[in-house]
Amino acid sequence: MLPNELCKLAMEAMGHAYAPYSGFQVGAALLCADGSVYQGCNIENAAYSPTNCAERTAIFKAVYDGHRDFTAIAVCGGKGGVITGAFPPCGVCRQVMREFCGDDFRIYLVNDKGFETVTLAQLLPYGFTAGEHMSANE
Repeated sequence: MLPNELCKLAMEAMGHAYAPYSGFQVGAALLCADGSVYQGCNIENAAYSPTNCAERTAIFKAVYDGHRDFTAIAVCGGKGGVITGAFPPCGVCRQVMREFCGDDFRIYLVNDKGFETVTLAQLLPYGFTAGEHMSANE
């Protein structure tokens, strides 16, 4: 799948967002290694911390269906269904991505002019992959 197709699916996912508190609708489209795509949207809660981001919604849907090998994700957001700039993944989403994705995992940050591509290593340069940890002596 071409990056611009994945970006269009993320834009479509924005329309499913539940964002009565911030007004910001965020959509994501996750590309699995086998070519399947999972869309996600942000789902807000009045208590804020139970809010789920679009990226995690897409990843959790894919994991539920047995997928663990991801190659890229497109993310977009804005108010009133209009993209208002790039929406990079939050720290929690970056950590969830680190759990399942390698350094070369591509993140397409959709903006009002197109999209910018970054890798997970660029967004989370000092992360650890699943099963790794750092001892107090390192």
